[in-house]
Amino acid sequence: MIEVVVTARTREAEGICSYELSCAQGKPLPAFSAGAHIDVHLPGGLVRQYSLCNHPQERHRYLIGVLNDAASRGGSRCLHEQVEAGQRLLISEPRNLFALAPGARRSLLFAGGIGITPILCMAEQLWLQGDHFELHYCARSSERAAFLERLAATPFAGRVHLHFDAIPQTRLDLAQVLAVPGVEDHLYVCGPSGFMQHVLDSARSHGWEDAQLHREYFAAAPVDTADDGVFSVRLGSTGQVFEIPADKTVVQVLESHGVPIAVSCEQGVCGTCLTRVLEGVPEHRDLYLTEDEQAANDQFTPCCSRARTPMLVLDL
Repeated sequence: MIEVVVTARTREAEGICSYELSCAQGKPLPAFSAGAHIDVHLPGGLVRQYSLCNHPQERHRYLIGVLNDAASRGGSRCLHEQVEAGQRLLISEPRNLFALAPGARRSLLFAGGIGITPILCMAEQLWLQGDHFELHYCARSSERAAFLERLAATPFAGRVHLHFDAIPQTRLDLAQVLAVPGVEDHLYVCGPSGFMQHVLDSARSHGWEDAQLHREYFAAAPVDTADDGVFSVRLGSTGQVFEIPADKTVVQVLESHGVPIAVSCEQGVCGTCLTRVLEGVPEHRDLYLTEDEQAANDQFTPCCSRARTPMLVLDL
């Protein structure tokens, strides 16, 4: 854990603030790569994940951008209502589950709303590397789009394309942008689930392979749990069997029996808890694995996913 001080809080757009975090002891912060995020421990015990959006070469600070989301589980609301400059927080070291693919011939970056946070950092890294890329930033209006001044001041401003719902002539033409993908092209998308799904579906329809598509979700959609039943899990290392009731997750049951699993988002978004499945068929409820990875049924996210068979044998 790292103790940091909020050295600045800045209004970046309507409903969006950025928070600059510096080490409380004045030391350099751990290095990070574009696409990385940190866990932020908030007042009241909440832990939430936020993408780093400052330049990846910086070590004196981290910068996160936070939307005051009406559908928030409490994290963004807490930051907006309770956290001001001068306060101290605990954070994790950066982790990257949304990294740039090495050696890409061309990178297409798509951001929807607050999804600009990891995408902005990626653009700065790609420019630093001298790689070919373009960035498409979609928002309802310029008033709701964060970091516009920063983007305009970058040396790659000519590669940034702004698309605002309020200005129809700026509409994103996905068919044109996604046409004729090269085998070494890669696409990155972050934003609201509907926006991301539209970009990914459009890419697949234009011949993009799943291995070329990279995405990061902020939150999972609500899942109907009314028909959830009981199943069991067996630990491959010890043979211990635990029953998972309808109202508990695998992570919750195992932790209550002293079997810890690293977790972060607890929604199947981040992939932190990804666990190998040795036998049985999972019922996948995550947004982390690709469709092909889910179909292989050899790993699952025990923070939210369940089982289609009476028993899952886990590599634990």
